[in-house]
Amino acid sequence: MAVLDKRSCAVIGDIGIGLIAGYVATPVMERAGGKLYELEPEEDRKREDTVRPGAPFEIAARQITQWLGLQLNEQQVGQLGMLFHIGLGAGWGPVYTLLRRLSGRDPVTSGLATGLSLWILIDEGLTPAMGWSAPNPAYPLVTHARALVAHLVYGLAVALAAELLNGLCRAGTKFRSRR
Repeated sequence: MAVLDKRSCAVIGDIGIGLIAGYVATPVMERAGGKLYELEPEEDRKREDTVRPGAPFEIAARQITQWLGLQLNEQQVGQLGMLFHIGLGAGWGPVYTLLRRLSGRDPVTSGLATGLSLWILIDEGLTPAMGWSAPNPAYPLVTHARALVAHLVYGLAVALAAELLNGLCRAGTKFRSRR
């Protein structure tokens, strides 16, 4: 039987904590984005709603199931889309924990970097590239700003949740730089 060394166990623990923290942070991001949307000028909200082809995670679910040759009804597409959204949020959480361990940066910096990377790579990159949203220039600037702030909130929420979980699980695997 193979035995994992302490560092390997720590990384596995980081991934688990990151998944849970990402799961917890996803609805926090959604609430922050929703509140910021309410504060936007009505003209910008109307423009955004006009160009938005639908909920990106539902469009992604529909596209992926079509690629796989699956026929789902609208309720199933909505459920799969929500699972896709929550899964992405949970799945991005380990970016934080691994960044903390490998860089040794503080929680705030690591959290902001995590949220920023999610916004750039997924929200501003993959989502429009895959056709899950309108092209970036179609949206008002305030839409991009709101999304950036919401993703930074996600990163900070991941940091808070991960640090709390890490505090509860302190078995010599605290996030520390291994340099």
